[in-house]
Amino acid sequence: MRSRYRRRRGSGRHITISRWETHLATARNRQRDPAWKTDYQATRPKVERKIAHLMRRRHGGRRARMRGLLRVAADFTLLAAATNLARLATLGLTHQPRGWALT
Repeated sequence: MRSRYRRRRGSGRHITISRWETHLATARNRQRDPAWKTDYQATRPKVERKIAHLMRRRHGGRRARMRGLLRVAADFTLLAAATNLARLATLGLTHQPRGWALT
């Protein structure tokens, strides 16, 4: 009975390695650097906070107000642009003779 379930030689498991594996390994090595971790921790919470603000009920990011992928994408792009402009106004964006600048 056991001989019925034996595998043939060479019919073991196969591992598929992505073509991006070298890039992923390089990124993982870079992430071990303490300087990278410090910079990441300083930046990441701000980004996550802004995404959370978009998703709040007040801004309507959780539910689509339109139907269709193109309309939903356009609506969310408009929402993100409005959020970015509001953030720039809060940071003090002003028009200077050479263009826009944060003051």
